[in-house]
Parts: sequence; structure tokens; C-alpha cells
Amino acid sequence: MPQPAATLSPMDELIDTLDLERLEENLFRGLSPQVGWQRVFGGQVIAQALMAAQRTTPDDRFVHSLHAYFLLPGDPKVPIVYQVERLRDGSSFTTRRVTGIQHGRAIFAMSVSAQIEEPGYDHQTDMPAVKKPEELMSEEDFQKVFLAQAPDMVKRYWGRKRPVEIRPVSLVHYISDEKLKPEQHMWVRATGAVPDDRHYQAAVLAYLSDMTLLDTSLYAHGTTIFHPAIQAASIDHAMWFHRPTRLDDWLLYSQDSPSTSGARGMTRGALYDRSGALVASVAQEGLIRKRASD
Repeated sequence: MPQPAATLSPMDELIDTLDLERLEENLFRGLSPQVGWQRVFGGQVIAQALMAAQRTTPDDRFVHSLHAYFLLPGDPKVPIVYQVERLRDGSSFTTRRVTGIQHGRAIFAMSVSAQIEEPGYDHQTDMPAVKKPEELMSEEDFQKVFLAQAPDMVKRYWGRKRPVEIRPVSLVHYISDEKLKPEQHMWVRATGAVPDDRHYQAAVLAYLSDMTLLDTSLYAHGTTIFHPAIQAASIDHAMWFHRPTRLDDWLLYSQDSPSTSGARGMTRGALYDRSGALVASVAQEGLIRKRASD
């Protein structure tokens, strides 16, 4: 039985949010934490939709990829209903399509593929050589130093307790409007225990994969998604799960943006565990439109 929200830590609240209510065969309902945002965080919708898909897949198969489109902003005040279509159950692969529905309309669509575990060739790119998380400023110290003079939107985003802690390797972007190389590295970790269950671990990884990607695409332009002249929103999101991880330690999230054009920014991401194993790859394109000046 879910605990009262006031007694939950941010990670416990996230896990509770991922424990979807089963309404009927292939039909699930998810709630959103009431944190004062006008729309549902995209990572939450991805994670909930992934949980819905995983609850319809055979026990011997685990997600290896997902491809999602954000169709409409999610309303955090009402539940999201997730409808799962069982497209295929093959001898080694399973395919699902998930639609998120609110107010009678589709707000989100995602395809998920799962596979039985089997041996094969194995290689990966090397993890970038960056400072370790212990050498970097903690999120709490970052808040004390930089939030005092920050705009209200930035204070709201960085000031509240979250289920994932972020430690950027470089802080230049947060204190300067300098045009930078469109790449960033940050360490991320869960702020609480994640169940020893690969479905939850994949969902939490998907949740955190949606963090900061759009901002990276704006580095080259000396601005951020928090600037009042920027209208930003995720359009699509893809993720490939290469190797399982327990999420009990820091992960390095390396991101780069190869292109912005047509009021859209595209960013790629790679998640490595502390040992250097490539855990997952991510790609996202988002709207980064300049608002019309008055």
C-alpha cells in the first residue's frame, strides 16, 4: 500500500510513482508527484510507460531499447493512463507499443523492445577521462553558492529535493553566457535505494536519462533552457540499454549536441558506471525556439 507522500523520500516517491495501478489487461494508471510544475517531467512519463510495457513482457526478457515521442504536455494534476499493445512475442524478442492518455487524448507514444539474455560479441567506447564525483562540488554546495542570485525558475529546479543528484564536471555554463563547445559531462546517482529488480532499475535509468539533454544543445549559443526568451520541450527520446546496472553508485553521463537547426536541438548521451562500463546510450531531439520579442 502506498505511503502518505509526506513520509516519502524523493527516491521512495519516484519508486511509488513507478508502481502503476493495473486497471485491466494491458491498461495501467500512473500518478504524478505534486511538486508545483505546470507539466509532467518527461523522464517520469518515459519511466512509467516503460514499467507498463515491462509488466506485459515474459519474465526472461529485459528491455534493450525504447523509442518515444512526446505529443502533448502532461498534466500533473490528473493520472496518466497507459495502454499497452502486444505487437510481437518472438522466440527471443518481444515488442510493445505504449500510449499515454490524458483528457481523452494521446500525450505520449513509445515502442519498447525486450530480449532474452544471450552471449555475443562485446565492445564499447571508452569512458571520458574526467574528475571523479568526490572531487566535485556537491549539489548542496552548488545550491548555496550559485542559487542566491539565480532566476526564480532556476531556483525552483535546483532548489528542491530530487530522486537524482547531479554533479556537473564544469560549472561554467551556470555562471556565464559564454558560447561553449556543445558537450558536458556530469555524474548522477540515485539519492535513495532502488529495488533489486531490473524492471525498476531500467525505469529509473530511463527517468534520469531525460535530464539536461536540451540544455546541452544550447551551450554553443550561450543560453539555457531557463532563459525567458527560450521555449524548450522534448520532442522525441530514444534509449538503448547495453548492460545492466544496480544504480547503487555514481554514473557518468556524457552528452554532446551534434546539431541545432530549424528551432530544434539534437543531443546524444552515454551513461557509464564507475568502472567504465557503458551502461546505456541516449538520443533526444527537442524544441529550442526563440520566443518572439515584444
